[in-house]
Amino acid sequence: MRYFIKLSYNGKAYHGWQNQPNAISVQEVLEKALSTLLQQPIAIVGAGRTDAGVHASQMFAHFDTEQEFSEEQLVFKMNSFLPKDIAIQDIFKVQPEAHARFDALSREYVYRISLEKDVFNFNQTYYMKMMLDVDKMNEASNILFEYKDFQCFSKSNTDVKTYNCEIMKAQWQYVDGELQFTVKADRFLRNMVRAIVGTMINIGLSKIKVADLHEIIKSKSRSEAGYSVPGHALYLTKIEYPDSIMFQE
Repeated sequence: MRYFIKLSYNGKAYHGWQNQPNAISVQEVLEKALSTLLQQPIAIVGAGRTDAGVHASQMFAHFDTEQEFSEEQLVFKMNSFLPKDIAIQDIFKVQPEAHARFDALSREYVYRISLEKDVFNFNQTYYMKMMLDVDKMNEASNILFEYKDFQCFSKSNTDVKTYNCEIMKAQWQYVDGELQFTVKADRFLRNMVRAIVGTMINIGLSKIKVADLHEIIKSKSRSEAGYSVPGHALYLTKIEYPDSIMFQE
């Protein structure tokens, strides 16, 4: 049987989602916990790869096993077994061919910027000392809908077949005293959200013009886009799937 895991994690202690040869990852910790509790080697496939330090308030992964178990009890045991920075919300059966990564219809991220120095949230947000022109940043966000190829925001030397992504939502708004950027797309390139945010900040600081974003995207050059903002303020918040993945008795 194939199962989906719904989980969340604080990424501070991890070198991203995906297994690394010399660094701890969320995937590795989950695989060890599942393998121990189900008493067999378990490999999991995540919905995507978050970078080092990036968090997820909602993440999905799938695994296969022939073991019979109570989903509810396994959730309880996993949460007892896992460290405090990883939590399991649900484990449920899906169709045998359902895939956590390839069946995802969309992914949504939120980047959090703190506008005031706060001694309690500096690990969760990116503190900006300078005033940002949010109207210009939202104007620039609308330009993203005009394009599909976002190679300029992709990490160099990445092994993707295409740089095309369909952006469905891109918006800056004030939330509880923070400035937050919400972006939703069918897929994201490595480092893409952090590079978009860095470019938008340059626009908000009037270092570059809103219209310059057209030329940046058309250049397909990472060096033309803005800096990559820190990962500790980025959150994967929502992943959507078709109902057809669910297991039918």
